[in-house]
Amino acid sequence: MAITRKSPKDLEKMRAAGRIVKAVHRRIEEICKPGITTKELDEEAFRTFTNLGAKGLFKNYPTYKPGEGFPSHTCISVNDVVVHGIADDRVIKDGDIVGLDCGVQLDGWCGDAATTILVGDVAPDVRKLCEDTQHILELAISEIRPGRTWSQIARLMQNYAERQGYGVVRDFVGHGIGRNMHEDPKVPNYVSRDLIRNDIKLTEGLVLAIEPMCNLGTKDVRTLADGWTVVTLDGKASAHYEHTVAITAKGAEVLTDGN
Repeated sequence: MAITRKSPKDLEKMRAAGRIVKAVHRRIEEICKPGITTKELDEEAFRTFTNLGAKGLFKNYPTYKPGEGFPSHTCISVNDVVVHGIADDRVIKDGDIVGLDCGVQLDGWCGDAATTILVGDVAPDVRKLCEDTQHILELAISEIRPGRTWSQIARLMQNYAERQGYGVVRDFVGHGIGRNMHEDPKVPNYVSRDLIRNDIKLTEGLVLAIEPMCNLGTKDVRTLADGWTVVTLDGKASAHYEHTVAITAKGAEVLTDGN
């Protein structure tokens, strides 16, 4: 794997991109109410990061089919949609959960983060799913320090999720990030034989997009006919949280927390 490490100056540029991602999250959280459409949310996200001088990373993101890139500025994933939800005329309702994944580039450097927004009176088990998935991200960040391996962190994440009875998504994982949104290494939220064989040593300057995805039911997912939208196989809710995180001498430095 061609893993690149970032200098302190690089990290400051990535933090600037991260601030814009956080600004998008805050704005969408403000307006994500019953009656708004996912297209309206996506358009507002575009206005927000464009007005702040950033370029979106998701629109037209390539697939294996030429000319058929991702059609939205952000991924907006509602209820049983795990990731890669496409903005359209779907109306947000009371009780929905809305996953918002946003990536931008500023001055040649990327920031990427996701959150799940709870709209109105969300069912208790779904609310707990979201709270626990966010906790798993925070747990991972709190345990990061130079000298550890990623499998140690991934094991903690997986064990916590599975103790709560959640399905840990295997088909999509986190990633390295820097000048490009997707860089090496792949960053799973679970431990596999492949991870043990090719473990990632956490060293200063490594920057990872860490993004646990937990399902209320099965871990299994399927992709819809549009080629992008990923839903849970059993139709139960899914939660997704993500931060861009740098490994420093002191541990983890979150670059998308808005600071």
